[in-house]
Amino acid sequence: MKGLKYFFFILTFVVIYVFTSCTKDNDTDGNNCIADTGGSLTLVVYPRHHGASIWSHGNYRDTVYVKFNTQVFPGTNPLKYDLALAGDSGEDHVHVEGMKCGDYYIYATGWDTTLAPPDTIVRGGIPYSTEAAYGEIIINVPVVE
Repeated sequence: MKGLKYFFFILTFVVIYVFTSCTKDNDTDGNNCIADTGGSLTLVVYPRHHGASIWSHGNYRDTVYVKFNTQVFPGTNPLKYDLALAGDSGEDHVHVEGMKCGDYYIYATGWDTTLAPPDTIVRGGIPYSTEAAYGEIIINVPVVE
């Protein structure tokens, strides 16, 4: 009888160990979202200065910089970002295509031609996080002088 008691004790320990040690290969949030390229998600980034659109035209192009797997502002140095995309002429947004779900810091720059002096540079950024794996997400990024 004493041996059966030890057997059940050890069996209980083994069962608990097996069920608690089995985990998926997740990131720290446990949702398998690791920001990067190679996905089916499109971020449509709209730089907004006091709510107004910033348009790309001629040599004045909006530029969107994306840092993967962070919610912390990496600074204004473009070399600190993982991706940089210029807007198309005549558009007030930038398509960031082929992304995966995860955490991003999105920084945008552009020129507000309605300000004095003309062609004033505006810039700003926001952290963004998504669990969406596909589709299109619109993101408004506030920019200032």
